[in-house]
Amino acid sequence: MSKPNLLHVIQSVLAAAIGVQSNKNRERDFEQGSLPSYLIVGFIFTILFILSLVFIVKSIIS
Repeated sequence: MSKPNLLHVIQSVLAAAIGVQSNKNRERDFEQGSLPSYLIVGFIFTILFILSLVFIVKSIIS
């Protein structure tokens, strides 16, 4: 099997973030994925999530 590409990494991070990651995909990620790629995508997702929450709250308040 080949390394997961960027799309697979993004899908895995999003699925893990909302808690619907399948056991098969989780095992694939641990066996074939590289930690830095998951950390970078996870960090970017977290920043975008926080910024979107801030934007939503600011738009509701004002």
